[in-house]
This record gives sequence, C-alpha cells and structure tokens, in this order.
Amino acid sequence: MQKLMAVGLVAWLAPAMAVAGSWTGKASFYSGNKTASGSRFHAGDMTAAHRTLPFGTSIKVTNLENGRSAVLVVNDRGPFIAGRVIDVSTHAAEVLAFRNKGVARVRVNTVRK
Repeated sequence: MQKLMAVGLVAWLAPAMAVAGSWTGKASFYSGNKTASGSRFHAGDMTAAHRTLPFGTSIKVTNLENGRSAVLVVNDRGPFIAGRVIDVSTHAAEVLAFRNKGVARVRVNTVRK
C-alpha cells in the first residue's frame, strides 16, 4: 500500500516538478503575428516566449535593474539569441520598465498555481 501511495505521489508531483525552475539572464521584447502555441500574438497581453517551458506555464519575471516584476504566461518559443532567457510582449516590457532600453537583466521563476 505504501509503495502504491509513493508511486501516486510521484505521478501527481511530476508535472509540477518538471516545470519548476529559475533562470537569470537577459530579456528582450518582441511582436509578431502568431505564436508557436497557435494563438494570435497581442502586444498588450502579458505573455512570454521561453525555449522549453510548456505553453500555459505562469512565470514571474523580475527586472534586476529596477526591481519591477510581472507574472506572464508562456505562449511562444524563443528567444534564440545567445544570453537571452526570455522574450516578453511589448506590454510586459513596459510594465517591467525596459521597453525604451530594449534589453534588461532579469530573473525568471516558475509560479505554482
């Protein structure tokens, strides 16, 4: 019985553990027409592109230069430029206060729902 409970617990926790993580690096912002998830890109949405996190994952992005943070939803793939860990929507870049600069050093953490 204990073995069965342990297997059930691992199966229940595995999806959450698979996407848990933290990354530090550069963020940029972008615009486009369609995302890799198939949804239409809207510059005013609080969304982001990450290379590996599943679509729909909530992430907290913190601008390490000014302390501003925002919770975004991954709905696209990228960035594909060395040193960058996340691409955010135009609105998210405004909230994080780096739109005029174009790039910022950030920390990205997954958020449990």
